[in-house]
Amino acid sequence: MSHHPDNIAPHGGSLINRVCTPDQKAEFLDQADQLPRLTLDERALSDLQLIAIGGFSPLTGFLGQADYQAVVDSMHLANGLPWSIPVTLPVSAETAQPLKLGSNIRLDDPAGRFVGVLHLSEKYSYDKLHEALQVYRTNEDKHPGVKVLYAQSEINLAGEIWLLERDPHPFFPAYQIDPIDSRALFRDKGWKTIVGFQTRNPIHRAHEYIQKCALETVDGLFLHPLVGATKSDDIPADVRMRCYEILIEKYYPMNRIALAINPAAMRYAGPREAIFHALLRKNYGCTHFIVGRDHAGVGDYYGTYDAQYIFDEFDPGALGITPMMFEHAFYCKRTGQMATSKTSPSLPEERVHLSGTKVREMLRRGELPPPEFSRPEVAAELARAAQIPV
Repeated sequence: MSHHPDNIAPHGGSLINRVCTPDQKAEFLDQADQLPRLTLDERALSDLQLIAIGGFSPLTGFLGQADYQAVVDSMHLANGLPWSIPVTLPVSAETAQPLKLGSNIRLDDPAGRFVGVLHLSEKYSYDKLHEALQVYRTNEDKHPGVKVLYAQSEINLAGEIWLLERDPHPFFPAYQIDPIDSRALFRDKGWKTIVGFQTRNPIHRAHEYIQKCALETVDGLFLHPLVGATKSDDIPADVRMRCYEILIEKYYPMNRIALAINPAAMRYAGPREAIFHALLRKNYGCTHFIVGRDHAGVGDYYGTYDAQYIFDEFDPGALGITPMMFEHAFYCKRTGQMATSKTSPSLPEERVHLSGTKVREMLRRGELPPPEFSRPEVAAELARAAQIPV
């Protein structure tokens, strides 16, 4: 293992590790039956894991009230470090009431397995409407992020956490590359500049185009699809992963791309989530991050390029990762290739616009995405998964 320093420091300066040592784990297992128990939902479990592995550095636990308030109101932690999405552990008042500050709480996964410990430092109530308007820019419960927020319980528990152990991912163990490992991987490949790409959709030609534009100027591409909780109509993670594998094998220079899963839950918070996704990739060792059209958006809640404009609200040095902004790419009939309005002289009617939404709609109608949309092998894989005869 090479020992030269990483190209980029984690957010806050050091990579957090809250995974138990074997001794700590044994100690917690001894106390397991005495501790008050809390069952985490899918999102809280994914947040617990991301805090523990350093994906959410500098967080060492679920946010306390001062940090929560600062994040919601100013997109910074109380110490002034940029942070755009509150990472909280909400429980009901009845559940919170008997829990003692300063005590340990046993955290179970949805299946009832003991997975972690919370050292309880605070319990506080919060204003859901205010959080919705600040974080999601809307108070409509039709918005999937707001819907989840409104369904949450009313008291946030705060405190440092431990993860008992880091289990292999149940479906994609080969692609579970945690921040400490992705940083080692980039070092071993000799990559000095690495661009991260966030996706929750199969990669269509517009994505491929902007990734390759970015790859022309950096050493490596970290393809980092999100496999945590997503909306029910998003294409399932296993189908998406197969599409990425096919693309990398056939259409990408394999020695310049790394594929790994991002275990985060999707918030659909648009611009704020673009910042959140950038900081997460910085912790994984990326120096650059692709921000496309309507990043992490949903419906018509955010302006087309709001996710790019929000980066201007931060001092560039404070984020510590360089955003790479791309316009909406399309297939240009005039030039016979993928392009954006920056590079194509075409008229609107000569442009074939693609989007994950359009691909999903076509599949639902039993249609195969055309070659201008998707590489044929990817289209075939999507069709197979959607049970469309090819």
